[in-house]
Amino acid sequence: MARKKVREYDAKRVLREQMKRMCDMEVHHRAVQVKETTDWDQMVSDNEWLHSTKLVVKPDMLFGQRGKNDLVGLNLNLQEAKRFVQERMNKLVEVGQMKGNVNTFIIEPFMPHEVEYYMSMNSKRLGDSILFCEAGGVEIEENWDLVKEIFVPSGEELSTDVLAPLINTLPLTLRPKVEAFMKHCFTVFRGVDMTLLEMNPFTLDAEGNPFPLDMRMELDDTAAFKNAKTWGGIEFPLPFGRTMSPAETAIHEMDEKTGASLKLSILNPKGRVWTMVAGGGASVIYADTVGDLGYAEELGNYAEYSGAPSEEETLQYARILLDCATANPDGRGKALLVGGGIANFTDVAATFRGIIRAMEEKQEKIKASGMRIYVRRGGPNYAAALENMRALGGRTGIPIEVYGPETNMTSICKTAIESSVGVLDMGKLMPCWIAEYTSTHLQDVRGHGTDQPAARPSLGSCLLLCRETWIRLRHNTVVMIRTFLVEHVLQ
Repeated sequence: MARKKVREYDAKRVLREQMKRMCDMEVHHRAVQVKETTDWDQMVSDNEWLHSTKLVVKPDMLFGQRGKNDLVGLNLNLQEAKRFVQERMNKLVEVGQMKGNVNTFIIEPFMPHEVEYYMSMNSKRLGDSILFCEAGGVEIEENWDLVKEIFVPSGEELSTDVLAPLINTLPLTLRPKVEAFMKHCFTVFRGVDMTLLEMNPFTLDAEGNPFPLDMRMELDDTAAFKNAKTWGGIEFPLPFGRTMSPAETAIHEMDEKTGASLKLSILNPKGRVWTMVAGGGASVIYADTVGDLGYAEELGNYAEYSGAPSEEETLQYARILLDCATANPDGRGKALLVGGGIANFTDVAATFRGIIRAMEEKQEKIKASGMRIYVRRGGPNYAAALENMRALGGRTGIPIEVYGPETNMTSICKTAIESSVGVLDMGKLMPCWIAEYTSTHLQDVRGHGTDQPAARPSLGSCLLLCRETWIRLRHNTVVMIRTFLVEHVLQ
């Protein structure tokens, strides 16, 4: 399941349309979306209600805290709303640690209200959790202790009895409509393969009907094939502040046209450790291992190919990735990890043929950038694939080290960093929390709080004290921990 965020405009559109279709319930919500290219005259002509009602205007860019950043216009007429948008269109905004230009807005009717409720539905492994709070709105985080939660296992319905703990403190006159609304939301939530539906807040209109004010939605994009009509050609925008490079755009377009999976995210264009990994799980493990070894800042990319891409697809994919990896030679060493687990059905030799062709084409760039290549793979026809990779190194002079399934999957990460990037620094190797853990928990062993000289702790005592931390080091070895303790604790 891939959870993809959608714009608030699309979220409210899908909910409104599917509430009517699936539950025969009207959600009296109207909205328009405004972008830089929007024809205001045409938009107003198509939506005459813009003339006759007060309006709310806000960015629709997948970020929160819009009110706290002076990005929400309330109780505006049409001309005021237009001016509000024009003054902020393409404005650079900083939200948290992210910066980006605001270029998409949503305009809705202004809804005077007195109550604000919080509700969310979230897909879990074994079912769905539903949260509700009578103190919703901008202060929901401060009121999180008031949030109530229930869990609905997969295959079970949201009955009145199951829902009761969430709404049993509401006034009796409000419960029937809120209950019906939440049940219908849940029906749509499951019916169109949402993974998240959050309203913060929803309120009650003049007739006492629930009305969503701010809303978030995430969809399971692997269900797109069966939701083409219900989603209505929905857009999955990038996270706020994120723009695609030309290379990422090219891979994304390839990914959309193939039954395989082709992914590329550039993390650091000047990074010295690059990956080209087969398999979604393996790609994360390789990136995680580089980080565990203390070189996360040198990781140039996240890359993954899987689902048995053809030779031509891997050729194009590898060409683009190699261009990125060799684009910034600085005289220092670089490493490319061509890794993966042991494939079940993918013909390793076929996918490697495309990669080998790309490497042969880009051999001068590879050599000029000082890049060494480290290969580890297993699966159908892996022996022929690895032999072809060795032969490539022999005829081109590209430094290539090749390993098969007899070698631990991520061991090439350590080898690559030591040989191509720099000797492993034990201070960088261990995450900072190990040093904090040992310095905190070894104080008693060292005689802290007494007038007696500190006793020299045994290695065994140190290992016991670090047991919880050691368990969390998924990819590092006992030898690494022992070395760290000897050098940094037992001096």
